[in-house]
Amino acid sequence: MRSALILALSLVPGVAAAHIHLVQPLSRTDLTTGDQKEQYCGVLNQVRNPARVTTYKPGEMITVNWMETINHTGWFRIAFQPTGDVFGIPPASNGMAGNGTASNYPTENRTGMVDAANGSIVLADRIADGTLTTTVTLPMMECNNCTLQFIQVMTDKPPYTVDALSDDIYFNCADITLSNNVPDAGMVGTPDAGNDGSGSGSNMNGGGEVSGGCSTGNATGLLALLGLVGLRRRRR
Repeated sequence: MRSALILALSLVPGVAAAHIHLVQPLSRTDLTTGDQKEQYCGVLNQVRNPARVTTYKPGEMITVNWMETINHTGWFRIAFQPTGDVFGIPPASNGMAGNGTASNYPTENRTGMVDAANGSIVLADRIADGTLTTTVTLPMMECNNCTLQFIQVMTDKPPYTVDALSDDIYFNCADITLSNNVPDAGMVGTPDAGNDGSGSGSNMNGGGEVSGGCSTGNATGLLALLGLVGLRRRRR
């Protein structure tokens, strides 16, 4: 099964450029663009691409789906920022690695906590390695410049370092809007068009909308192949 999954991913040109990739809500970048080691998911305060903005209702429970194209041990975290791109990163601890040296990897589950420095909210923390989907509840507010941040904290290269270009974290973001005017029934389409940068799709659980129409491309075939090899199964 794992070999078939790797084969499916290899059919998309440039897929190795991304270690993690949000499928829904739609990532602000395609599979081949964006430096995933940059804390602010690429360029700080970049212009939002309307074709890659997903709209939800305030307080909506949504399903978040992602790919991990290159495996690392660790965990995932999902956070929300109502005013743009600025997020904190998980604080270091005083933990030790298996060889007795300092690892400093975060140990606290910060789900529900608000970062006092920037107002970002951790929606789900310590999501287990190997997981490819989870549900989160969005804040009860309206906002036109919201960002959902998805990170992977890797634990295979101790010690953990806290800086804006951390070697221990990969970052991926989705631009979203929270509006009371979003229809109850969202669009259904391809979550991501792959590496062409156009983007398309909608919330796979039926809530929320993505600006722009559906399109076909490499990711459509990818998702079909993933379905054949059991995307829902844990890859270990």
